[in-house]
Amino acid sequence: MMKKMIAAAAFLTLGASAYAQQSVSFVEPADGATVTSPFKVKFAVSGMDVKPAGDMTANTGHHHLLINAAPVKAGEVVPADEHHIHFGKGQTETEVKLPPGTYTLSMQFANGLHQSYGPGMSKDIKITVK
Repeated sequence: MMKKMIAAAAFLTLGASAYAQQSVSFVEPADGATVTSPFKVKFAVSGMDVKPAGDMTANTGHHHLLINAAPVKAGEVVPADEHHIHFGKGQTETEVKLPPGTYTLSMQFANGLHQSYGPGMSKDIKITVK
């Protein structure tokens, strides 16, 4: 009985730590960067796999780039407009054209139905376009 309890506790701990290690980040540009348009944006994800839209395999999804847009709550569908760019083919980088100014870029990871994984799978950076 004790071995089963220890095994169950170990499983729960591993499961919780694996979830805690899920995150997204910008490879480039760096937070606070000054860039010229067009500029490259590279995404990274840890603890999950990138799959195209429509694939609902557990622990997978794809990137969305939000430009000066409010975060998308967990479970809500990421809109498709000029402020919410979808990378439904599983892309991990793109080139972005923006006029000069200061911007907040947010990366939002979402499942195969474009449903946001929420703030835990989102990352914001600020950039200036010259």
